[in-house]
Amino acid sequence: MSDTALTTGIDGDERAAQTFPRLDDEMAQRVAGYGREETLPAGTVIFARGQRRVDFFLVRSGRIEMFETDHAGQTTVFTVHTEGQFTGELDLFNDREILVSGRTVSDARVVRIDRAAFRRLVTAEPDIGEIIMRAFILRRVGLIRHGRGGVVLIGLGHQRETLRLERFLVRNAYPHRILDVALDGAAREALDGFGLTEADLPVVLAPGTAVLRNPSNAVLADILGLTETIDPDRVYDVAVIGAGPAGLAAAVYAASEGLDTIVVEGLAPGGQAGTSSKIENYLGFPTGISGQALAGRAQVQAQKFGARLAISRMAAGLDCHGPAFRVLLEDGTAIPARAVIAATGARYRRLDLPRYAHFEGQGIHYAATAMEAQLCTGAEVIVVGGGNSAGQAAMFLSRTVARVHLLVRAEGLAATMSDYLVRRIAASARITLHTRTEISAFHGDDTLTAVTWTDRSRDLSVTRAVGNVFLMIGAVPNTGWLADCLTLDPKGFVPTGLRPDGTPAASPYATTVPGLYAVGDVRAGSVKRVASGVGEGSVVVQAVHGFLQPEP
Repeated sequence: MSDTALTTGIDGDERAAQTFPRLDDEMAQRVAGYGREETLPAGTVIFARGQRRVDFFLVRSGRIEMFETDHAGQTTVFTVHTEGQFTGELDLFNDREILVSGRTVSDARVVRIDRAAFRRLVTAEPDIGEIIMRAFILRRVGLIRHGRGGVVLIGLGHQRETLRLERFLVRNAYPHRILDVALDGAAREALDGFGLTEADLPVVLAPGTAVLRNPSNAVLADILGLTETIDPDRVYDVAVIGAGPAGLAAAVYAASEGLDTIVVEGLAPGGQAGTSSKIENYLGFPTGISGQALAGRAQVQAQKFGARLAISRMAAGLDCHGPAFRVLLEDGTAIPARAVIAATGARYRRLDLPRYAHFEGQGIHYAATAMEAQLCTGAEVIVVGGGNSAGQAAMFLSRTVARVHLLVRAEGLAATMSDYLVRRIAASARITLHTRTEISAFHGDDTLTAVTWTDRSRDLSVTRAVGNVFLMIGAVPNTGWLADCLTLDPKGFVPTGLRPDGTPAASPYATTVPGLYAVGDVRAGSVKRVASGVGEGSVVVQAVHGFLQPEP
């Protein structure tokens, strides 16, 4: 078995060599200093799928193969590590359940490095750490691309619950394959094989577990081992609530500066920015970067420095009356922390129209990524909104759809959208801008089939055969969990920068509750941009230090 088996479809030998690099003798000697050398007989299982906190192995001689076993007991080997190569992928940076199994093919001499020593290695040997980080990221990309080490999702492709589960897997970078029963004969066979009917859909098939019938996000996260165990007696230095750009930046800087840090996120890293198809005006990325890619890199960066991420754990409240804060979670557990950074961002507004809730999630979307784009290839779509997110969505979708109707209530885009996007939209042959226009009705039975919009300047209504609408209008702050702890402004955002007596606070991100800070879109008066959120998240850590260790 070739050691590049997992990279089938990856462009070029260089990318394959980066995915499965071979350390030279000098680097291997340095790595060996962080672990102990062992000789393992052929057939030794060094780790198995579903385990947590497995060790890192450097092969000195012999061979170690990575494999998976499906529901039928069939084993597939998809890569083999030989001398100078190493095991592992992104889950080595956290306490999640690993996705694959590993065993020796022949007698092997290895260097075994435990989790704590591995973190020291990555930090203390930056040249080696860079090679490992790049390899781990590319290995996860390979697993996702080829559906290795993941789950099978069976359902109706346009069904709300199927899309919810697919979106959860995609945004958490969890490998998976999708079988659409409306299009794929293999999906029907799988249903028959497990004694399932369409009434059970959607279902998730995960190795080693029972069939999951339409699980909630939290249940799926627990079954797949995405959820890290939270010790209720451990008091963190800082709890960051929300893993959007602001929250992830705060986590990176807090953890890198030695603070015991945990991040709580209800769905997946990235927040609203994570749903953006491409961000082109973020410093350092001249060709642009998708919101999901940016969030994924930031997540790995935070974990590299030791931050813990509690995914699929929604904050339901905050107890700020004891010696330490207690972040109350929806599942009834609590996380104690000496300081709290609120970075829960905002969500797009909804329309007050009949049958809106019925089509939400199956025709009405709040993100325009590759996943949503595949639902409407060759069709007409509607994008509602005049901000950058709407502009980016319109440009992204215009590459594959027949027509994008961009609806705005204003006279134009110049006041709310970056000029580079305004010019691209004006030049696009597939985007039609409708000003002073808003949606007035949705039509369809189970799924959305048509939409009526009204041009208010002419009092003219038009109905088009449209099955997918992308809404990106306004911002509603996610601050309900804070309501019992501090007073919000009239729009529900968090006021910052003032003490309870009205005098300026030491930090522009401090709230009236000592030790509680707010950054990013959730903060009153913030600039709703990815770069500003990242800046606020990085700067607030200085104030947290000052609170935790006040000067005499």
